[in-house]
Amino acid sequence: MSIVAAKSDRSNSSVWVAFILIILGTLGAYHVVGTTQALLFLIGGALGMTLYHASFGFTSSWRVFLNERRGRGLRAQMIMLAVAVLLFFPALGAGELFGNPVKGNVNPVSISVMIGAFIFGIGMQLGGGCASGTLYTVGGGSARMVVTLIFFCLGSLIATSHLDWWFNLPHLAPISLVHSLGVIPALVLNLVIFSIIAAITIYVEKKRHGQLESEPETKQRGFRRFLRGPWPLVWGGIILTLLNFATLALAGRPWGVTSALAVWAAKTASFVGVDVASWAYWQQASNAKALTQSLWFDVTSMMNFGIMLGALLAASLAGKFAPNLNIPKRSLLAAVLGGLMLGYGARLAYGCNIGAYFSGIASGSLHGWLWLVFAFIGNSVGVKLRPTFFPNEKPLPTKLSGC
Repeated sequence: MSIVAAKSDRSNSSVWVAFILIILGTLGAYHVVGTTQALLFLIGGALGMTLYHASFGFTSSWRVFLNERRGRGLRAQMIMLAVAVLLFFPALGAGELFGNPVKGNVNPVSISVMIGAFIFGIGMQLGGGCASGTLYTVGGGSARMVVTLIFFCLGSLIATSHLDWWFNLPHLAPISLVHSLGVIPALVLNLVIFSIIAAITIYVEKKRHGQLESEPETKQRGFRRFLRGPWPLVWGGIILTLLNFATLALAGRPWGVTSALAVWAAKTASFVGVDVASWAYWQQASNAKALTQSLWFDVTSMMNFGIMLGALLAASLAGKFAPNLNIPKRSLLAAVLGGLMLGYGARLAYGCNIGAYFSGIASGSLHGWLWLVFAFIGNSVGVKLRPTFFPNEKPLPTKLSGC
């Protein structure tokens, strides 16, 4: 059997595996918890499919801009954020959405956010993905990213063992631009900043290359393109925003990722005899509940499972599900180190590229902007370190990916 035929057979089989698991997960969430949890699990699946088919990678977008001065990915992020604030700010200002109370991801402006985001940024480039990128590339069949995910969880757990020390460093109370300035002024301010960032990427890209990079062409059209991809990058960002808004409506708070990874690691550690329940972090009411309850009840965990299964389905439909266990030693080491930094940094910074950056800025939280600045600085350091671990890496000026 040829390699192409083997990949095709594997992808065809995994389509059915992904589809069956999504059905079982939806029915299980409905039976154990209820309709809302089942819908959130399906939203996770849609997020995974969108991330994979649109190749919406935060890590690669930043690396391409830093290395190649191509800003298509960053501009797509600014469009995504612009749509997000237009949807989120009025709802958060009112405090309710469709009659249900909602609350944004608004966290302290602190030293721990600066340091955590910086560490996370380095981890993005070494680990090969951000939080969402790690999940969807794992679902898409990347064996290397499974290693990153395992150590992402471990790094998260290590941080929870002494997180109170970090949170007691100098900090300001949570600052919501929506509540401090009002909905309209906060909208105007954010839209102006998004426009400035997009304009800077246009200027820099034209200065380096003379013209802006265009969207890669594809032979896929219509419904076939919807099923098999690739999707336009901008449309991917808009769909992610709509799904995040649906999460806000159903869960009462925006999309997050990394809190669940700490829970997974803590449950595993407890199972092997580590008394994590005695740690201050796990004695807080919400964290203690997550530690003791079944994962069926944890919204973030269920959405994360959905993301991985959605990406598995997308990769299978695209005929690209083909796990490769041949991981170079340096790349494997980078996955270990990057994963630890991703997990540790995310806990210090009150979230990742989703919870702190995407959902943080969409919530009007000033800490989201602080996260962006220091994570970008961390990425610039990570990009400089990559040649040590990926000596034969080629630049990615045209096609972005999760890693």
